[in-house]
Amino acid sequence: MAGLADWYAAHGRHDLPWRATRDPWAILVSEVMLQQTQVARVLEAWPPFMAEFPDPATMAAASPGAVIAAWGRLGYPRRARRLHDAAVVIVRDGWPEDLRDLPGVGAYTAGAIADQGDDADLPAVDVNVRRVLERRAGRLLTPKEADAAYLRTGRPLRGRDRFLAIMDLGAAVCRARDPRCTECPLRRGCATRGPLAGEVRNQQAPFEGSFRQRRGRVMARLRDADAVAVRELDAEALESLVADGLAVVMRGRASLP
Repeated sequence: MAGLADWYAAHGRHDLPWRATRDPWAILVSEVMLQQTQVARVLEAWPPFMAEFPDPATMAAASPGAVIAAWGRLGYPRRARRLHDAAVVIVRDGWPEDLRDLPGVGAYTAGAIADQGDDADLPAVDVNVRRVLERRAGRLLTPKEADAAYLRTGRPLRGRDRFLAIMDLGAAVCRARDPRCTECPLRRGCATRGPLAGEVRNQQAPFEGSFRQRRGRVMARLRDADAVAVRELDAEALESLVADGLAVVMRGRASLP
């Protein structure tokens, strides 16, 4: 049976544009965009966004509102605000030794950037990767156990190739629904060969009629105008956007920051 390395060489998503670079900034932008967003949508958004903000200095020199506007309808615009905050930190202090010191960067994103940019061999366990590891183990894993299982998986792959191979395997084969176990290069060592008993899948709450939709409508109005009268907007949604640093209100009018 072909191993993970052979499977990844043949079936990995090598054509994703952010995989053609080792630039940590470009990788950071892609990872932030990919949080809670389908790859197909990021494929459309990442190239023009990177063209507008090709490096931290360009983004830091722009207003948060300009970054939020460029983020468009990608969703969860707090990510754009945190990305701007991270750019400001990088320009002011340089890239930190521990990437988790950047706004909005957690353990997974830090590992993903280091693995892809520097070919580090750090655990980077997101939902897709965790699903592969736990199904192989036949049980839920603690964060420490998942990190150890990650580093045992896919040898002799390491670093960038290990991370991308396990990620792609979780996305294309070891899927949350309808896993393709007969196609899996790791099936011989898999304890479950399918979903875990009682496996919990995170499901996003419906967007229609949600508070997220109400916030989105306000954001759309603010992106399309320099300023909008507060009385024309959903007051509760606007208040939450102001609290998140995504909008400002002055003299009865709201705008992007």
